Amino acid sequence: MNDLTPSPSRPALRMGDVAPDFEARSTRGPVRLSDYKGRWLVFFSHPADFTPVCTTEFVALARAHGRFAELDCALLGLSVDSLYSHLAWTRAIRELFSVEIPFPVIEDPSMLIGRAYGMIDETAESSAGVRATYFIDPAGIIRAITHYPLTLGRSIDEMVRMVAALQATYSGEKLAPADWQPGQPLLLPANEKAQQEPDWFCRSDT
Repeated sequence: MNDLTPSPSRPALRMGDVAPDFEARSTRGPVRLSDYKGRWLVFFSHPADFTPVCTTEFVALARAHGRFAELDCALLGLSVDSLYSHLAWTRAIRELFSVEIPFPVIEDPSMLIGRAYGMIDETAESSAGVRATYFIDPAGIIRAITHYPLTLGRSIDEMVRMVAALQATYSGEKLAPADWQPGQPLLLPANEKAQQEPDWFCRSDT
């Protein structure tokens, strides 16, 4: 069913690791992580339904769904709340903000998925820890991880930028500079063989 067999020796997931597969119920039917292979995926946790910051994140993600779709990137949310709570919350969001949540939200009442991914500490009794986000490439490899505290909502613009930058630098032949935005120049790796050139360590690809 999944690759989440509990193990006290399981190391924390890191960039470059294969994202553990799992199957779970969601607001849009059964979901298996491996079903997303072949496209980019942003897999993120939220501490609980019907909470202020999580609500603003979901409204913002729903409104930005088209931007992720343009990058051929899917969204997948998770919390320990039950499927019935997810359905009630997303319905309340629709009624209050006139926004439909277009991506699946999976339930994790046992916290098995959250713990396996490091979204929740192994010893935690609740999910009220961090807002974790995993950026997973089409081969199922974790390419970036971000953690935000319970009190701070994520930047949706930065999530979109992260996906675009990961795609633009996926080959390893180009690098994304600080504050890079899609359409802007990228950087070339440092050329140690040309140290006589003043810009050998920081060169634009244009």
